[in-house]
Parts: sequence; C-alpha cells; structure tokens
Amino acid sequence: MSMSFDAYMKDMIRPMREDLTRNGFTELLTPEQVTEVMDNTKGTMLVVINSVCGCAAGLCRPGTVRSLENELKPEHLYTVFAGQEKEATAKVREYITNYPPSSPSIALFKDGELVHFIQRHQIEDRSAEMIADSLVGAYNEFCK
Repeated sequence: MSMSFDAYMKDMIRPMREDLTRNGFTELLTPEQVTEVMDNTKGTMLVVINSVCGCAAGLCRPGTVRSLENELKPEHLYTVFAGQEKEATAKVREYITNYPPSSPSIALFKDGELVHFIQRHQIEDRSAEMIADSLVGAYNEFCK
C-alpha cells in the first residue's frame, strides 16, 4: 500500500501547523481567505508565513508564540504555510511591499498597513528570545 505525496506531506507538516494553530492562529488556506482578512480586518494583525525549515521550527514559531505572553499583543493572529498553500502565501506577500519573498517571516499590520516585518535572514541570525523581544517591542508600539 502506498501513500500519496500530498497525504504524506499533510501528515508530516501537521505538527508544524499545530505549533501556531494551538496557540490561537487561524490558517489562511486560499487567496480568497487572505483577501477577505487583509482587506477587512481592523486593528492589529500578526501574519506568520510558516515553513518546514529548521529556523521556523527552532526560532520563528517558538519566538512568535513566546511573544504572545506580552500584555499588549495583536488582536488577530493568522498564518499561511509556504510551499503548501502556495496561492494563499503568494497573496499574503502582495500585502508585504518593499520586501522580497521570505519564509519563514512574520508581519505585523495595523489597520491594513505593514508596520513591522521580520525576514528569514533576521530569523536565522537570532535566537527565539530575540525574535520574541523584537515582536514585543512592535506590539508595545503598535498594539495600544
């Protein structure tokens, strides 16, 4: 009995998705969902472009989750999974202007405007604690 590639990948990345979804993030799976959220969400919104890489597992996701322990934090939490929901990820990247595509990455929006962005190269060179601190600084500035 063989397993399809798609089924294998879904099983393999489930724990990587759950690192965020069990901590309050809603997955955006289609470009239409992304457009609805990005065009109609007021207030502060954190969007994590998730990935299967080691820096996502050891730095990005743990740092992001740790940042949510702060008193001030985004009102809305979303995630897309690069390499899995390719069209949804591409649609999110349309809202992240002036930066090249990057995964993993973390974007903070306020009333639809990008106000803080952490790119992959900033994740690879930092600890989870440093990523959390960067996000907390942005939350303290923009999530009032």
